[in-house]
Amino acid sequence: MTLSRPQFEVLTLLESLHRESGGDRKTGITQRILAKKTGLSVGTINKTLTQLDEAGCTEQTRITPGGIEALEPYRVKRALFIAAGFGSRLVPITLNTPKPLVRVKGKRIIDTLLDAVAAAGIEEIVIVRGYLGEQFDQLLYKYPGIKFLENPFFNESNNISSAMCVRYLLKNAYVLESDLYLNSPALIAKYQYASNYLGVPADITDDWCFETKNGYISRLKVGGKNCHHMFGISYWNEKDGAKMAEHIKTVYEMPGGKERYWDQVALEYFIKEYNIEVRECSFDDIIEIDTFGDLKKLDHTYAV
Repeated sequence: MTLSRPQFEVLTLLESLHRESGGDRKTGITQRILAKKTGLSVGTINKTLTQLDEAGCTEQTRITPGGIEALEPYRVKRALFIAAGFGSRLVPITLNTPKPLVRVKGKRIIDTLLDAVAAAGIEEIVIVRGYLGEQFDQLLYKYPGIKFLENPFFNESNNISSAMCVRYLLKNAYVLESDLYLNSPALIAKYQYASNYLGVPADITDDWCFETKNGYISRLKVGGKNCHHMFGISYWNEKDGAKMAEHIKTVYEMPGGKERYWDQVALEYFIKEYNIEVRECSFDDIIEIDTFGDLKKLDHTYAV
């Protein structure tokens, strides 16, 4: 069953309520509350529930086994972490510790992402490592299911070389830059409807950002007005993930390709072949710790 966007939004909400109750939710939820939580109109909720009831996906605003089965094609299968870089702007801390393993308020940066992935029930976790790669073994004590891939070219190329290492794993997958401090675990959802990047609406930014048209990314650039500030967490559906495997290789092998960021593959070089949505969040949801100064502001123990 191919779900419409409203059907997907309703089913994913009902599935989350089902999980939260341990599969023992006896009562339904009102259409008004469904409308509020999904952002859909009450009329759309009423129409959507009728469709889902008729398809055997819901019953009295509760998800059925048929509804869970209908969501299966939209389930995130794996999470891929880009964690090979040096983190030069966080010197001196990164002289001895890879940036994702730096602790902020007692917690490793990457743990904020890994905990969210685990909470979403995503079992396949792959980390591409490079700089001081052996230090990532410490993660196995808390997350024993992690698999590591080595990036032997991390020191002579940009992060597109890490994407090369996982390019055949991109279908139904999150790709996460491992140096983002995640405050809102719910952003890592169990299901995704379409390929997307996280972005924050911004009046002005001097960082990487998106121009958009009808909710889809139309241009990637550095600095802009009335745009979306880019965060390095994306999702790739089966179709787009398959295309990316070859497109990454094509860009990587271009003259100067090893110096590119992996995001430029779909959002710049091959943008006409993708429809990538912006999934909006806020600056409170994710913190980019770019410099040692940023780290000291966030965790005052580093200022001593």
